[in-house]
Amino acid sequence: MLFFLQVLPPAPEGVGSVLKSATEPVRFKDINWMDKLHEWGDGLINFGVRVLLAILIFFVGKFIIARLTKLLHRILLRRDVEGVAATLLNSIMVAVLYLVLGIIIVSTLGVKSVSFAAVLASMGLAVGMALSGQLQNLAGGVIIMLTKPFKIGDFIEAQNVTGEVKAVTFFHTRITTVENKVIYIPNGALSSGVVINYSQADRRRAEWIVGVEYNEDFERVRSLVMQIISEEERILTDPAPMVELYKLNTSSVDVIIRAWTQTENLWPVYWEINRRIYTEFNQAGIGFPFPQLTLHQAKAR
Repeated sequence: MLFFLQVLPPAPEGVGSVLKSATEPVRFKDINWMDKLHEWGDGLINFGVRVLLAILIFFVGKFIIARLTKLLHRILLRRDVEGVAATLLNSIMVAVLYLVLGIIIVSTLGVKSVSFAAVLASMGLAVGMALSGQLQNLAGGVIIMLTKPFKIGDFIEAQNVTGEVKAVTFFHTRITTVENKVIYIPNGALSSGVVINYSQADRRRAEWIVGVEYNEDFERVRSLVMQIISEEERILTDPAPMVELYKLNTSSVDVIIRAWTQTENLWPVYWEINRRIYTEFNQAGIGFPFPQLTLHQAKAR
């Protein structure tokens, strides 16, 4: 045992002093309690002042944020930004301003802003990596609001979905189809994909292709179609309607009909012209062809 004690090196002086101070008994008589109470009291008063100042900064900052929000709303209205876009931009600005206000309040309470910013940046990085897809959708929502490829109430086709736009949120666009299905499309895919807007133009062109029999007189067919179109008040005269011989099929002569109407009247006009062509062609004795197959039987030798 003595051998091991002789072999072991002596403890460093710094370690020995630490061990000695740690094992010494606490001498309460050496503590000046009045000084400690004054020190604690000053610290408590200082912290209370900081808390009151932080509360004051919060309410003043809240008032300033409300003023800036109203100012942004007026600017967006002057720039003719749609209501949904204004709401999204307003929400983003409010979130950023409250974040800045929070940093100011935390600094006022005595927390070092550099340390707080580092923690906040680390948390933001972690959340950003976890929600990278949702951040893409958020960015897509901002792009949609700024570029305005469509607005609420427009009838669009995108991502193999056709329907009316009902809402544009932070991450998704809600579309209701003609079958009353509610479909949510991620804004990221919507902002980077092809969007067909059927409502953006004030006029739309309707088109019909009608097959008639080969023995029918084309000018007679054309005259009857032009009469039907001229009697439909919702069809525009400029551009003028068009009726032409479109294609010579194996069993029919195809006639193409094109006419312009207001966008909101497109489908009512389309169905009405369909109905009238079917009814008045039958009344005029114009036959609709059907596929035919002619067989030629060769004589047996």
